Amino acid sequence: MTQEPILTITLNPALDLSTAADEVRPDLKLRCDKPVVDPGGGGINVGRAIQIMGGESTALVALGGATGMRIAELLKEDGLRVTRLTAPGETRQSLAVTDRASGRQYRFVLPGPEWHRAHVADAMSTIAEAARAGGWVVLSGSNPPGVPAGFAQMLTVRLKDSAARLLVDTSGEALRAIAASSTPVDILRMDSHEAQGLAGRDLPLRSDSAAFAAGLVRDGVAHAVIVARGADGSVIAGADGCWHAEAARVPVVSAVGAGDSFVAGFLLATAQGQPVNQALALGAAAASAACMTPATELCHAKDVWRLYEERVVTQL
Repeated sequence: MTQEPILTITLNPALDLSTAADEVRPDLKLRCDKPVVDPGGGGINVGRAIQIMGGESTALVALGGATGMRIAELLKEDGLRVTRLTAPGETRQSLAVTDRASGRQYRFVLPGPEWHRAHVADAMSTIAEAARAGGWVVLSGSNPPGVPAGFAQMLTVRLKDSAARLLVDTSGEALRAIAASSTPVDILRMDSHEAQGLAGRDLPLRSDSAAFAAGLVRDGVAHAVIVARGADGSVIAGADGCWHAEAARVPVVSAVGAGDSFVAGFLLATAQGQPVNQALALGAAAASAACMTPATELCHAKDVWRLYEERVVTQL
């Protein structure tokens, strides 16, 4: 099946370490299992999940220091196509520890290196050059310190000279900057907690999330808006109306990577020319499949396609 190019952007990657201990308690030395090591960061995870599902993408990643070299080696081992940006400092690490006694997972996320204006300008130029072939650009994950909250809008303006379209999956200050901007991104994704924060009210029903997303589209924030509702699936509002895709009922081992797997499934189907309802369904299937795997393992292809066959998509 033909597929448009997909370029994933990871400005603040991390070397993800995941382990487990009998119990997580303060003040004690906690004896942990041998860690599982994965390259992490929103765009990297999206690219890895696209590859798992049989698609292709290029990962543009900012890497620095020994940790950056380790991530580059892991990405090469995974067979992921990589365009490397030089980060202004050592790439960060993150740690996820599962407490076996309670089943809870504790996630420790460190900051990345400080960026300055010249680094931002270099990144913008590199992204624009890499996106000249058109297709889709995915900006996913946190911004490093020093990268302005309005980076997505800056990138939208820069990409106007190409045929590339931009999907943004972000949160916090960067999400608020998009919501306040008059420069619409092509697709904006957020989770329900973030949507409720923007809305200033609870969004208990699917119809509430859909109405909120449709309002952002009307306000010119994005051409389409996706709100992830956790175990209740995801909704999208855009030119093709409002749709809801149910999340599959699966045993939840870890929710790490579920959002990135959703973006991978949704964008892969979109890049292959599938209608929006089927793209939403593949995203929901990939997210559910990711919940079935431990730590940073992402989704398994056989689970994604099995759950996609059982999809339930409704127009709202």
